[in-house]
Amino acid sequence: MTVNRAVSVFAGFMIMLSLVLAHFSGQIDLTKISWLWFTAFVGANLFQMGFTGFCPAAKIFKALGLKDSGASACAG
Repeated sequence: MTVNRAVSVFAGFMIMLSLVLAHFSGQIDLTKISWLWFTAFVGANLFQMGFTGFCPAAKIFKALGLKDSGASACAG
């Protein structure tokens, strides 16, 4: 695992952990539809990208014509 992938795993985990902690402390209610589910999706995507290397955002940006520098954490 590279440093970039480890950072993605860590960032994704921390995003999801913060949502879970806020939910169980009563600050937010994840049982209702809200924009926080978008945050959960981003965290989960970062987490899985760190392990699999697959990044939907990178595929979309490449399809739009952006070039890959090769140094990106999301260069899959």
